Amino acid sequence: MKAKIAVLLICSFILLLSGCWSMNEAERMLYMHGIGIDYQDDQYVVYAQIIDFAKIAKSEEAKSEPEQSEVGYATGKTMEEAVFNLYKTVDEKIYWGHLSFIVFSEEALKKGKMDAVIDGFIRFIETRYQVWVYSTKDKVKDVLLTVPIINTAINLSRLSNPLNSYEQASYIEPTDLRNLIIGLNEPSHEMVIPSISVVQNWETVTRQTKIAKLSGVGVVSPKEFKGFIEEDKANGLQWMNNRSKRGEISFRLNKEDENSYIAVILFKVKVNVKPIIKKDTVQFDIDVSMDGTVNSVPEHVKSEVIQKRIEQDVKKEIKKTYKEALEKDIDIYRLSEYVYRKDNKAWKKFEKDGKIELTEDSIRTLNVTVRKIKSGRKSLSKPFSK
Repeated sequence: MKAKIAVLLICSFILLLSGCWSMNEAERMLYMHGIGIDYQDDQYVVYAQIIDFAKIAKSEEAKSEPEQSEVGYATGKTMEEAVFNLYKTVDEKIYWGHLSFIVFSEEALKKGKMDAVIDGFIRFIETRYQVWVYSTKDKVKDVLLTVPIINTAINLSRLSNPLNSYEQASYIEPTDLRNLIIGLNEPSHEMVIPSISVVQNWETVTRQTKIAKLSGVGVVSPKEFKGFIEEDKANGLQWMNNRSKRGEISFRLNKEDENSYIAVILFKVKVNVKPIIKKDTVQFDIDVSMDGTVNSVPEHVKSEVIQKRIEQDVKKEIKKTYKEALEKDIDIYRLSEYVYRKDNKAWKKFEKDGKIELTEDSIRTLNVTVRKIKSGRKSLSKPFSK
């Protein structure tokens, strides 16, 4: 009798034990790494980049040639329908917890499809807010088919891990879902999204490699897509950002001397924007300061000459980006937000559709200062004169 009771108790305890019956086996899942959103013929076109962790598990191992990812696509009247149509073509369950980036095509942005897509992702339990967001003029499929050079692990690519390269060259600051949502909900209710183009400037002895290149920014608002600001027209952004780590500027000191080119590395950028509230207008005084390093300098050139030229060229790039943005009705430096935070009463008086109306004269003063400049290591060229 005691034995029967013991057996019943053991069986009862077994039933109460937690199990892993609902867990999915890792090898029985496909991992979504990146997704591209296009809009053609009144339908969403969803491109999915699936990665194989077995081939990228240890990035320190010798690089192997097998493909680390595959790209598939499906269409639908809604994004959800397109995704479910994609499910019909895969062999295993797709896991979204490793989603690293989203790429929007120009057409999807123009048709106002970004909000619906983002809303779908932030409501989905498996996805996170730190998903990087990009725009492109190229084919979305081509962007998702880009690979890192020397077959580096694809989860360390520019698209999925942009902060690493941003530390070295701060041309365009990466944007994730969280910051995109915050930026669109605060004045000037516009956000820049890094723009990606596909280039083939890297190659091996056997093939050319398609590489993702930062080519400027796309600018979005809750109501519309404002357009792209491309290449050197977007250079001013790095000088108006306190989070900028490192930038470069080159110029020729003497127009008649081809050997007088100088390259300067600029860092420790500090930006101070002060709104000047007048009776009928709002203007801004902007002070930008930075440190610099010059590695090679022609002989008998004083540091003051180089310093002045740096300040002139940085100011020129800031103004160039500002004017390009004005033509598209874009508050590229988010000047409206400074008024909103520093003088809310003035903000309520001057704002229109969530931002301050800007003109070329809205920037009253723009001062650029190079705090100090170093000549770097010793080289074949003599250091510049003090």
